[in-house]
Amino acid sequence: MNMDFYRKLAIPVEVKEMFPITRLVSETMEKKVLEIKQILDGRSSRLLLIIGPCSADCEDSVLDYISRLVPVQEKVKDKIMIVPRIYTNKPRTTGEGYKGLLHQPDPTDKPDLFKGLIAVRELHMRVVAETGFGCADEMLYPDNHKYLDDILVYVAVGARSVENQEHRLTASGIEVPVGMKNPTGGDFSVMMNAITAAHHQHTFIYRGWETHSFGNPYAHAILRGYTDKHRQHHPNYHYEDLELLCDFFDRYELPNPAALVDTNHSNSGKDPFRQPLIIREVLQNRRFNTRIEKLIKGFMVESYIESGSQPVGGGCYGQSITDPCLGWKETEEMIYRMADML
Repeated sequence: MNMDFYRKLAIPVEVKEMFPITRLVSETMEKKVLEIKQILDGRSSRLLLIIGPCSADCEDSVLDYISRLVPVQEKVKDKIMIVPRIYTNKPRTTGEGYKGLLHQPDPTDKPDLFKGLIAVRELHMRVVAETGFGCADEMLYPDNHKYLDDILVYVAVGARSVENQEHRLTASGIEVPVGMKNPTGGDFSVMMNAITAAHHQHTFIYRGWETHSFGNPYAHAILRGYTDKHRQHHPNYHYEDLELLCDFFDRYELPNPAALVDTNHSNSGKDPFRQPLIIREVLQNRRFNTRIEKLIKGFMVESYIESGSQPVGGGCYGQSITDPCLGWKETEEMIYRMADML
């Protein structure tokens, strides 16, 4: 083969034995997962807010950011459930660029996947133990999910992965809620087919085993906008888009119909400062239309300590080294305004 097999990595059970979670952390996870499920299936009227940096590139600044969310969550807990996003794998459109903490624990150094596995698990464990939050991560590589499956309360499948059979089947065997994004081309039917596949039971190969999944009734939609053949961004969070998604869910007749709106990416044209405006518009549309109110269960927001982005090694503490993010001051104001509208 045209590759060098450098070293065999520890399997998930070995990494978990090296870095086991405590009983308290496990109980926190169970409680948070139940709360999310209650939002998605309508037992709770709160909204879900999955928020955090585009990529979790630095343990200190990520912990700092999430610690700032703790008092905010306390103030809005009756209306909003905050789930920090700790995205440790980053899809690269051309394969070039920073691929996340898993690949490069130090973004300025060469890849080291063993150190990356440890850094990712330690970061997720520290956040739960020190802040009490349960967190979200993106399932970019289905085989890697087992390294974190005991420490996550939410999993996202990205726009480039949602058409992949392995992602769909793996999602059907995940116990926590899984959000399926619409593909970069915007076709709702692709996303809906992925959600349907995740709801069903399957037999397939996973990590060298013949496995049988039991289906995930909490797989749901995430609207993130799309790009056309001219690479122009188009949003899909407007009223007519949400009505169309309601129609799709009616036709597919899935249990627990639910969707989130990703306020960045093509919905904002990658302008992070548009995110609060998108939330306001969607909340207004929820008030106006009961079908939309029942379907839209929350938002995804890209936010960090400092607004904008910088190149790898830029030296600005708490600023994204991938997509631009909303800064902390604007984020805090946005969350309180969101709560006021509910």
